[in-house]
Amino acid sequence: MLGFLKNPVVITVEINMNLMALIVMGLISRLWGLSYPRAVVFDEVYYGQFVSLYMKRIFFVDDSGPPFGHMLLALGGYLGGFDGNFLWNRIGAEYSMNVPVWSLRLLPALAGALCVPLAYQILVELQFSHCAALGAALLILLENSLITQSRFMLLESILIFFILLAVLSYLKFYNLQRHSSFSGSWWFWLLLTGVACSCAVGVKYMGLFTYMLLLAVAGLHFWHMIGDQNLSNVSLMCHFLARGLALIIIPVAMYLSFFYVHLTLLYRSGPHDQIMTSAFQASLEGGLARITQGQPLEVAYGSQITLRNVLGKPMQCWLHSHKNTYPIRYENGRGSSHQQQVTCYPFKDVNNWWIVKDPGMQQLVVSNPPRPVRHGHIVQLVHGITTRYLNTHDVAAPLSPHSQEVSCYIDYNISMPAQNLWRVEIVNRESDTDVWKTILSEVRFVHVNTSAVLKASGFIGASLPEWGYRQLEVVGEKLSKGYHQSMVWNVEEHRYGKSQEQKEREVELHSPTQMDISKNLSFMAKFTELQWKILTLKNEDTEHKYSSSALDWITMDTNIAYWLHPTSGAQIHLLGNVVTWTSANVAALVYMCLSLWYLIRRRRKIYDIPEEAWQLWVSAGGICVGGWAVNYLPFFLMEKTLFLYHYLPALTFQILLVPIVLQHLSDHFCRSLLLKSMFSALIVAWFSSVYLVYCTFSPVTYGEPSLSVTELKDLRWKDSWNILIRKQ
Repeated sequence: MLGFLKNPVVITVEINMNLMALIVMGLISRLWGLSYPRAVVFDEVYYGQFVSLYMKRIFFVDDSGPPFGHMLLALGGYLGGFDGNFLWNRIGAEYSMNVPVWSLRLLPALAGALCVPLAYQILVELQFSHCAALGAALLILLENSLITQSRFMLLESILIFFILLAVLSYLKFYNLQRHSSFSGSWWFWLLLTGVACSCAVGVKYMGLFTYMLLLAVAGLHFWHMIGDQNLSNVSLMCHFLARGLALIIIPVAMYLSFFYVHLTLLYRSGPHDQIMTSAFQASLEGGLARITQGQPLEVAYGSQITLRNVLGKPMQCWLHSHKNTYPIRYENGRGSSHQQQVTCYPFKDVNNWWIVKDPGMQQLVVSNPPRPVRHGHIVQLVHGITTRYLNTHDVAAPLSPHSQEVSCYIDYNISMPAQNLWRVEIVNRESDTDVWKTILSEVRFVHVNTSAVLKASGFIGASLPEWGYRQLEVVGEKLSKGYHQSMVWNVEEHRYGKSQEQKEREVELHSPTQMDISKNLSFMAKFTELQWKILTLKNEDTEHKYSSSALDWITMDTNIAYWLHPTSGAQIHLLGNVVTWTSANVAALVYMCLSLWYLIRRRRKIYDIPEEAWQLWVSAGGICVGGWAVNYLPFFLMEKTLFLYHYLPALTFQILLVPIVLQHLSDHFCRSLLLKSMFSALIVAWFSSVYLVYCTFSPVTYGEPSLSVTELKDLRWKDSWNILIRKQ
């Protein structure tokens, strides 16, 4: 029974020394002197603000992409014990002692270091030689721009890591497909493909390009499987479901989980939540929640309310009125009604309060029990302070002459009767009997007499002149002109009015609201709103000193100065290895020309290379050239400020193509031993030049040693490069 103990238990482990050496070299190149410089470097001033907000649990919105990358940077700060107390207001500012610089930069550096062995493994899985794979890894290792980008609190190295991990995982899964479908390792690599794709998209939306590429490749491979007569219908369905689960369902679920964690961590109100809806703001601790907590949920006749415009950009604003009237004549000679002004005011004010009145009754207080207002009900809106009724009529608005003027009615005893009846339409209702709810309901006010809709029109960028205190215009817009969010309002602050006398009511309007009902948004409601804001929120793009066009990237006609020492000539630039970038461009051009030549020849039934080599050539191009194209060409369609670092994911794929083309040329064009020897010697000389350029630009990659003015001028290989030289 114990016979198995007679022999020792032996565990055999295979270690790829090439891989281990690449990991060590990658770590050294990215982690060496990581805390230097101990100052804010370029976009660290941007990402650092978000890290501080995570540490303080304060909500924010970043229109550049999803939150997963920010959370990884914040994880580095958390592991380093960062308390979030640092003012991220200037590039070059010295970090205080409470900022764990090494920890904050660690995860991007680790991601950048691991890109080196990933490049090696990708070429191995593409069935190229270990020599070619080693060449690809060394090119990534010695690429100055990738080193620079991975040594600071930036996201590109993390993005590239997950992109390469997704590609490697899919290749491993595909290679296992042939002989061990549905095995443990098969499932592992398939699931890891989906996870890595989701993480790439979660870091930056640029990851979506590679995700779409891999979905296309997976779809093509499955299309070929359909034609395999050896696979049964049941087997094909299982393969389809497995891919759907791993490549679509799991990535979507993970993407949602990033936002769930993000919203769970950031539960406190902050400066960014003002662009969100009132319901979203009320779900955060502090801020609007302190005002709205416990308000009555259902709006009733007699309710005192403030109405916030749902669009909320370029700034949030509330329906507002004051005692001033429209001028009798505007600057352009047009006349007005001379009624009381109604505007949209971007600040909280007692003049933002309105009372919901039943047209058939005179009372301005809530009855007992309250009579809720429902979808389709007719109401009058009485301005709380001046007690005048919200009104519109066939008079041109001051800034929008094709729309109706909105006012609070003053009876001048002329032939202009009040037209102050409004129909409440709940836009997001579930049924036609829905009750108008505080914060949750989004409503339109349709004028009964003219069918015009109450609209904040100041969002086109114009505000009223001095007579209107530069506030935003409110108009009555015909429904025939279409629906727009500026026509939609929601109740933000709400109380049940108790005072019938005007003086008592004014005191009531100045007092804070306190009632008994809290309002919580579901995760999906918060996710939908936040996702929409991320996709639609656009900061004003201004021309940056180091911005560039996509055409500048291929030939590296631009650079970015990341940091300059305040006294010496030490500086850090985002500059690539010129030899590597040129070689990558040449390799891409050679690949496309050779592919076109092969296709034309194959059309003529002339096969220059074996079928296996052709399939290898096509599959490698699909990944490398396809990866370069999908990560580069979309930038020509983008209307945003672009920088050189946007090209780095595309460059990475292009670099992988270089050893692929070199091996192909060696295998199929160097047929004699002499040619192979000469070609090998050229490769050695070429690679030596790559290393030489890496060493030459290392001082501006790592920021040390400090260079003299002459040495800095010598590094300016192109006139378009902006190398910083201090005036003597």
